[in-house]
Amino acid sequence: MPWYYAVAERDHEIQNPTSAEKIAQLGNYLRLGPESRVLDLACGKGGPAALLASTFGCSVLGIERAPEFVEAARERVAAVGVGEIVEIVEADAHAVTLEPEAWDAALCLGATFVWDDLAGTLAALTPTVRPGGHIVVGEPYWRQWPLPRGTDDQGFVALRETVARIESAGLALQGLIASSEDDWDRYESLHWRALEEWLAANPTDPDAGEIREQHERSRDDYLSFERELLGWAIFIARKPG
Repeated sequence: MPWYYAVAERDHEIQNPTSAEKIAQLGNYLRLGPESRVLDLACGKGGPAALLASTFGCSVLGIERAPEFVEAARERVAAVGVGEIVEIVEADAHAVTLEPEAWDAALCLGATFVWDDLAGTLAALTPTVRPGGHIVVGEPYWRQWPLPRGTDDQGFVALRETVARIESAGLALQGLIASSEDDWDRYESLHWRALEEWLAANPTDPDAGEIREQHERSRDDYLSFERELLGWAIFIARKPG
């Protein structure tokens, strides 16, 4: 079966509602440099890993389980000339034994579902960074709370409660990089274009109907309420020490 996200994110260099400029801003907040070691879990096609390495000279270990994304990440790393300082490993990040206190920063951008939720992700990432290092998560939050009646919260909460969940893990919030409407529209529009082009080129594929249904449902949710109500941000938290 053509995996839905392999089709939908065909044209995404960064697979989140953010931008290259904001990933570079993240690197500045983290004070990354050639001596920095960064762990990028569920790294997807390696967009942030390649950008951080090429901009700041830091070394990055990216872990991704989807072979389609691993191949794309390795190609991207090679294309930008950072193959000596970026390694992409094909593995399930949830199942990998991570070296404790070995990293200056550990990232999970938009993939906290790997550890079930934000709390599980923070519990998994915090031991991997040195004291005084940083945990970075990209996570949705609701701009309006409580939500309109009948809206599924999808396990997300309001911005302040999201920060409270981070603080309850013993971390100090040190930075926030929020997505704009333009970031969201670009992210969603790349999905729509890729899916419509794939569906037009593969009308008889046995999975075309299922992909069409998921595509239209996701698009309608975005247009109906998510564009107005759902936010996304990169949260930068410091580990004590």
